[in-house]
Amino acid sequence: MRYLTEKQKRFCDEYLIDCNATRAYKAVYNGVKTDDTARVCASKLLTNTNVKSYISEQLEKLHNNKIADAREVIEYLTSVMRGESEAEVLVVEGRGEGYSEARKFKKAPDEKERLKAAEMLGKYYTLFTERTQVDGIAQVQILDNIPKGDDSG
Repeated sequence: MRYLTEKQKRFCDEYLIDCNATRAYKAVYNGVKTDDTARVCASKLLTNTNVKSYISEQLEKLHNNKIADAREVIEYLTSVMRGESEAEVLVVEGRGEGYSEARKFKKAPDEKERLKAAEMLGKYYTLFTERTQVDGIAQVQILDNIPKGDDSG
């Protein structure tokens, strides 16, 4: 089990904001005034196994939350293809005498968007294959024309 002091945990959380160890150290350890001291102490703290482990775990969580996986992409494409998703669009409507008004509304995907999603899903599932038909008679001929034993090179 990993053990971190409260200040070490706060340092890690501060460090994860912008990966600036000097700034994070000074934010948590108020008694440190100079950047040089903070840099040295922060560098030492970052070599601590428990600190490194905690930072790695937090970075992995951030990575997993921010990056779509294949399942999420497929689910989204499927919802677009089925017309279940919605997009917010902005429409400007004329109100007369040079006056217009913008209005937002939600709309389902149109036929072109649905077709594109279906095409992308089809490619993922390799539903579409190119069929090439070759007709004709071909004859294979092997030539043995490599010179033998000429080592003068």
